[in-house]
Amino acid sequence: MQPELRHLRYLLAVAEHAGFTRAAEELRVAQPTLSQQIKQLEKALGAQLLDRTGRTVRLTDAGETYARHARRALRDLAAGERAVLDVRDLSRGHLRLAVTPTFTAYLTGPLVAAFHTRHPGIGVEVRELPQDRIEAELLADRLDLGIAFHGEHLAGIEATELFTETLGLVVGPEHPFAGRTEPVAAAELTGHHVALLSADFATRLHIDAYLSGHRVRPVVAVEANSVTALTEIVRRTTLATVLPDAVTRDHPGLTPVPLSPALPARAVALLRRAAGYRSAAAGAFADVAARWGTETRGR
Repeated sequence: MQPELRHLRYLLAVAEHAGFTRAAEELRVAQPTLSQQIKQLEKALGAQLLDRTGRTVRLTDAGETYARHARRALRDLAAGERAVLDVRDLSRGHLRLAVTPTFTAYLTGPLVAAFHTRHPGIGVEVRELPQDRIEAELLADRLDLGIAFHGEHLAGIEATELFTETLGLVVGPEHPFAGRTEPVAAAELTGHHVALLSADFATRLHIDAYLSGHRVRPVVAVEANSVTALTEIVRRTTLATVLPDAVTRDHPGLTPVPLSPALPARAVALLRRAAGYRSAAAGAFADVAARWGTETRGR
């Protein structure tokens, strides 16, 4: 018997769930059928792929080796299917895009809108993910492109710089700093009540590094995992925050205040898997993103 695609999927499902019960539920097959199919695969290969002796089922050394090749084969087949369906005139197609959370507030909307205007026949799936998840999903071929911050990336990830993001101190109309033209020294923030993005955001880690580097310890009165919630909180209170300048420009109720020294800028990059098939839709989006980044740098 030659192994078939279903055998590969069955083995990987059992390995992922460390057991037959949940794997069978996910695959929508009977558990005895699943077990029988795996045994047929092991017989065909002449090797035991699963260790069934413990409380959970795990891959043997031979199973680990075979599963690695099985995953690669399924990824290549999926890429082949997309290649067949890919239309070079961009009249139809599909794009899988992910962005880090901060960009949802000011980048995702205009960028996807510009792409849709040029290529209305291409469906776009947008996900909001942390940067490490974006890179992992790209390598697993579950995403076509990602937008995140430039820096050290996982092996196999290719990054193209789009533009530079700057951040600044932001207050609402009732804050004592509102209308201030002289820069606020970083030391003045010690003991000052602020509202910040939660640690789920790469932006928060960037802010914390700045504060720590200047030995500044503000009082974090509010943490929010939503840029929209944070802007509303700051607009209605006397709490200060730190946000990308692009977000501040889109909210008239927020006032930027010069900070000395300024927070370091960050490069924003378009991420993709270095190897593998690149669809026409992904190439077209990359072109739109590059053009948008050029326009942003020129402002």
